[in-house]
Amino acid sequence: MKTLGHWPASPWRRSTVAAVAGALPVLAFPAPSLWWSAPVALVPWILLVRSAPTGKRAAHDGWWGGFGLMLAMHHWLLPNLHVFTFVIAALMGALWAPWGRLVRRLLGGLPSRRRVAAALVVVPSGWLAIELIRSWQGLGGPWGVLGASQWEVEAALRLASVGGMWLPSFLIVVLNVAVAVLVALPRSRVPAVAGLLATAAAASAAWAYSPRPDPGDRVRIALVQPGVVSGPDRRFDRQEQLTRELAGRDVGLVVWGESSVGFDLGSRPDLARRLAALSRETGAGILVNVDARRSDKPGIHKSSVLIGPDGPTGDRYDKMRLVPFGEYVPARSLLGWATSVGEAAGEDRRRGSRQVVMDAGQGLRIGPMVCFESAFPDMSRHLAEDGADVLLAQSSTSTFQQSWAPAQHASLAALRAAETGRPMVHATLTGVSAVYGPGGERVGPRLGTDTSAARVYDVPLAHGSTPYVRFGDWPLHAAPVVLAVWGVVEALRLRRSARAPLVPPVRTAHGSPARPGR
Repeated sequence: MKTLGHWPASPWRRSTVAAVAGALPVLAFPAPSLWWSAPVALVPWILLVRSAPTGKRAAHDGWWGGFGLMLAMHHWLLPNLHVFTFVIAALMGALWAPWGRLVRRLLGGLPSRRRVAAALVVVPSGWLAIELIRSWQGLGGPWGVLGASQWEVEAALRLASVGGMWLPSFLIVVLNVAVAVLVALPRSRVPAVAGLLATAAAASAAWAYSPRPDPGDRVRIALVQPGVVSGPDRRFDRQEQLTRELAGRDVGLVVWGESSVGFDLGSRPDLARRLAALSRETGAGILVNVDARRSDKPGIHKSSVLIGPDGPTGDRYDKMRLVPFGEYVPARSLLGWATSVGEAAGEDRRRGSRQVVMDAGQGLRIGPMVCFESAFPDMSRHLAEDGADVLLAQSSTSTFQQSWAPAQHASLAALRAAETGRPMVHATLTGVSAVYGPGGERVGPRLGTDTSAARVYDVPLAHGSTPYVRFGDWPLHAAPVVLAVWGVVEALRLRRSARAPLVPPVRTAHGSPARPGR
């Protein structure tokens, strides 16, 4: 471990090492999907930070590591946002500067076993506090949350049903801290092993005792993925052609992707009639997504619209959480220059005001979300609370077709399903489209980015409620409490240290242990 403490002597060299170390956790996410690396992916970063000579340098190591993590996680934005991607990564990376000081404070030097034991709780809580802050929609939302890397692991999905994706995040950081201690501080292996055992016990308890959704009936839902088609008219024609193939297949619902209809149906009654005819032909409702300037309201909206045999049913959901820069520019008066260096939105989309649960017929209640909204666990939780039987996300990642983004986006649906105990459908224009059952398990094959097809899925329904739906984001609420308690304890300890005498009192010869009784 001497190398980590002395080799990156140059500040720039050390910063580069920190950025690379911070980027390592991204390998656990799609497309690399090395999920098994997550429990050790933070170890190099933690070891580097704890070796920092000063608290200020530890903060820099935290910042640079956060920069590397955010840049690697969002590298697919580079062709669109260009240099602004680096600006965003630097700003978001600053969130890890206090975390760097926290790691060094608890694990730097030769910490006591008590301090190491505290680190196993406080350091993961600090990480969750960062995930809480950056999950605010205005900062980009919870994309790349550490726990989301475990979307294929059944034990992690079960944990998500208890505490959302935040609980796997917390436990992954616990594992990383414990491994870092075992590597760098072998004398403190007792609390480190205790942390590993506690994590294993928590995962086992969730596996054994967390309630499972009660299986119910099945519903046949069809996804229509047109593939890469230029122009809204040609896209509509292709989707219409694929939907006609579903006639006679006893489908209960047909789902088109985000921006599948590029015209307001109020101003294009011909398209509304064609959609109604498709509904009659397939015998199913069709959920489309309209991305257009509305005729009844000012501005451009992205809206999920349910179509029945007679046309639009009146059920409509307007997207509430917009993609920063992609669909609106935050503080446009200050940051509007982003439109000149990348493909930021030239005009802000309008926001919806409430979530909607739609009646799709035959007793099926669906809860739509649009694209980026599937990253927010609170939205799917509220839809489950409001009685949705199936969660739906209509998405389009065609701009990032050859990147890691489509696979990352589709994986989020597995977590939303596991958290809520409700199946989730992720329907896209160009892939990856996927369906997940109430436990987050995959249902049927995915539709990749090279596919243009309509596919029917037998989606299992479920009843009951998960602990996460009932209790919400309790790990996120607990993390600041842990940090506050630790802060109070540290303040009291420092206060006691300040009161302690700096020089031991002078002892007389009669009091000297070297001359007892004299």
